[in-house]
Amino acid sequence: MGSPSTAPSRRPATYQDLVALPEHQVGELIAGELYASPRPASRHAKAASILGMDLGNPFQRGRGGPGGWWLIFEPELHFGEDVLVPDLAGWRQERMPTIPDVSYFELAPDWICEVLSPSTAKLDVVLKLPRYGRAGVEHAWIVDPIHRMLQVFHQEQGRWVLAASFSGDDRVRAQPFDAVELELGSLWMDTRTP
Repeated sequence: MGSPSTAPSRRPATYQDLVALPEHQVGELIAGELYASPRPASRHAKAASILGMDLGNPFQRGRGGPGGWWLIFEPELHFGEDVLVPDLAGWRQERMPTIPDVSYFELAPDWICEVLSPSTAKLDVVLKLPRYGRAGVEHAWIVDPIHRMLQVFHQEQGRWVLAASFSGDDRVRAQPFDAVELELGSLWMDTRTP
């Protein structure tokens, strides 16, 4: 009798594996596994872009709002061995007085936003959201442009709690950006933005 066969062991993915991905892919490392996603389609890109613009003026630039935030599209976040790329992230300027000139951020943001795509929804919600919480992110928004929904979460005693859900053309005040009302309908693909 021969010896039992063993499956070859896979090595954990490294940052070099992530860097080697083609430019048209977004790479992330979670628990030693490399996840490569295509660049977002237009439905996803519109929702993220409009949301970034709507939050940027009042919260980053202080125009029509309180200011006090840095908002960044697709920052690369390094939390130990994990490398995550949310669609949007925000840091309170009291925690990060200036944006450092770096390739990636090790300081956890105060807020993240993931815009769901059919190919990344499970990754964004099931794998990434818990890691954001463990890293110290206080607020998370999940935007679903297909179902035209926004879910707003905050950390409470080390776990995510759903604070509010909005849909369709709701006018929204959502923490931590509840000082300004947002028009949720402007995020969706089938609506015109003035």
